[in-house]
Amino acid sequence: MAPSPSTSPLLPELGYYALSRHPVRPAELVAEAATADWIGLGTAFVSERFNVKDAGVLSGALAAATPRLGVATAATNHNTRHPLITATMAATLSELSGGRFALGLGRGITMQWQVLGLPTVTAAQLSEFIDVMRRLWRGEMILGHEGAIGEYPMLNLGVELTSPPPILLATMGSRTLELAGRVCDGVVLHTFLGDEATSAAVRTVRESAERAGRDPASVRIWSVLATVDDQHCELQQLRRLYGRLATYLQGYPEALMTANRWHTADLERVRASPAFSSARGTIDATATEAELRELRTVIPEAWVRDCATGSPSQCAATIARQFDLGVDSVILHGATPTELSPVVSAYRGVRPVDRDLPVNPGLMSTAH
Repeated sequence: MAPSPSTSPLLPELGYYALSRHPVRPAELVAEAATADWIGLGTAFVSERFNVKDAGVLSGALAAATPRLGVATAATNHNTRHPLITATMAATLSELSGGRFALGLGRGITMQWQVLGLPTVTAAQLSEFIDVMRRLWRGEMILGHEGAIGEYPMLNLGVELTSPPPILLATMGSRTLELAGRVCDGVVLHTFLGDEATSAAVRTVRESAERAGRDPASVRIWSVLATVDDQHCELQQLRRLYGRLATYLQGYPEALMTANRWHTADLERVRASPAFSSARGTIDATATEAELRELRTVIPEAWVRDCATGSPSQCAATIARQFDLGVDSVILHGATPTELSPVVSAYRGVRPVDRDLPVNPGLMSTAH
């Protein structure tokens, strides 16, 4: 007999992205979260899109939908809301969830901010914004703030949180990883970082934390692992691997290329292919089967080599190897909890250690 949600063993080191498919159907969120809880996934992450994926709304639904899941934005952006609005959102979610919520921030895409008429996100802004959030959650009255995030005559929540939400930073760039090591509680890396890039990112965060006088082990690092097992038809495997990677190469190729030390000549071949150059939108949502097959021929195999593919057992082994790279937790990306069920089941058999982690995805210990 299958375990009930209240007794199934929890795997706090594993997470998934809520509503990661195209098209997005928010009404599926609650049933998806119930399945995630049932199979023992630890955290639901919300990646915000400016359509029907508002981070605050989805995070609130997740917090109410299940009693155990950690919930995190990964990521929302500080420049899209007034600081007091973001502080209020995170404080509300923390209280609503009983301390299971973490606020995940990111830089976003420069081109998007230009289109929206918003300022490009800088490290100085992120550092200042994080400090302001923590001061507000401590109940401080901030008067006459002038800085990188703007000018605000008065900022105050009027309450003091006993358990303020931890702050994550979603990034893969070395400078932002260093910032995360200095000031953040956790880090979310990026899909399609190879093993070497993941190890390098972990070192950057830990060394930065140590230079800042922090315990390097206190920063919780999540890798993001594309997980596409062979239960899917070939078309879906192509879409979730090559289509998704090509979509990221549309948005921020330089960051992925730099982090992985991939060769520019390979990127130029991808860009020159008709499947890429004639894209009608985001490639993972719009590409035909023929175009996806073409992308498979031009994208180097090494760029997807370290993803979790094959049988559920093979995927589970890849997940377990992530911990050898120094990360603390793994987000299984690109699949629904129902699709992840056989992989999670197989992972239990190769789980490297009994990882005693808090449910809150931004904490390494319950002392916060």
